[in-house]
Amino acid sequence: MMVDSDDERSATDRQLKIVILGDGTAGKTSLATRYAQFEFSRTYNQTVGLDFFLKRIELPGNINCALQVWDIGGQTIGGKMLPSYIYGADCVLLVYDVTNSGSFANLEEWVAVVRTTFEGQKKMPSIALVANKVDLEHQRQVKPDKHNRFAQDNGFSSHFVSAKNGDQVAQCFRRVAADALGIKLNKSESKQESTIVRADIVRYPDVPPATFAQPQSTRSSLCAIQ
Repeated sequence: MMVDSDDERSATDRQLKIVILGDGTAGKTSLATRYAQFEFSRTYNQTVGLDFFLKRIELPGNINCALQVWDIGGQTIGGKMLPSYIYGADCVLLVYDVTNSGSFANLEEWVAVVRTTFEGQKKMPSIALVANKVDLEHQRQVKPDKHNRFAQDNGFSSHFVSAKNGDQVAQCFRRVAADALGIKLNKSESKQESTIVRADIVRYPDVPPATFAQPQSTRSSLCAIQ
């Protein structure tokens, strides 16, 4: 069942802004679309500016959580709008392609942008290191131990997913949301999956934050997961 976002917000206990960062071919949009709409496109179209997904999940403790998933275009790494997109994030997903060592090497630059954006703020967002395209094991260039070392050295949570077949995607977002709220998930809670409901997508060009600062004005809907 889909309901108007104004009504949905009034029934939501918590709301989180989740920003997905990484190189343009890391599979960020595929990851967001797989999670929000349970779809995967074989056609690559680079995100220009921002794609915005809305989804609602239920976490332990009877907490209803509305997730605002922001898919940032990879080409905006040096763009003036990037700090504005990242600002206010509760969670950041650093996504790279396991078959592209360059996308992993560039994570240092993405991390630097996040830290600079939140410099002087009371709280940094929780950061997750997400290895995408693990279904292409035969083409892997970034070994798991290198991934794990980078995550441990920086205090990031660690995730291995496949946007193509959906492996561990829902669990990744669920754990990231729980971590941001300080909720500890046991093994069964981490794997819990609810009925999949399509989420709306709001597409924004590379425009000033004031244009998209109020998601409710887009008339999009939050998807309640029963």
